[in-house]
Amino acid sequence: MLEGKAILAETDMKQTMKEDALSLAAKALDCFDVTEPTQIARFIKKEFDRKYGSGWQCVTGTHFGSFVTHCSGCFIHFSVGSLTILLFKGSSAEPMV
Repeated sequence: MLEGKAILAETDMKQTMKEDALSLAAKALDCFDVTEPTQIARFIKKEFDRKYGSGWQCVTGTHFGSFVTHCSGCFIHFSVGSLTILLFKGSSAEPMV
């Protein structure tokens, strides 16, 4: 199981959603090579959109920085080997006044 291999950096997801993210990452890595980060991100994002509603964003790669706003309970950042995965549901901006 991937969970034993994944290094969790940060999350605010409930346990079941976290397990889904790790499981989908494992499936994505079974289907795609680690050199195909866009395909891995697309796979995870589409599955989370299907299961938890639209608005999910997924970033994968070996070297990237990020600063994002996300919905509470909808953020996970973890690594599997050299691949880092950032998955979150975006938060809508406050209306401009």
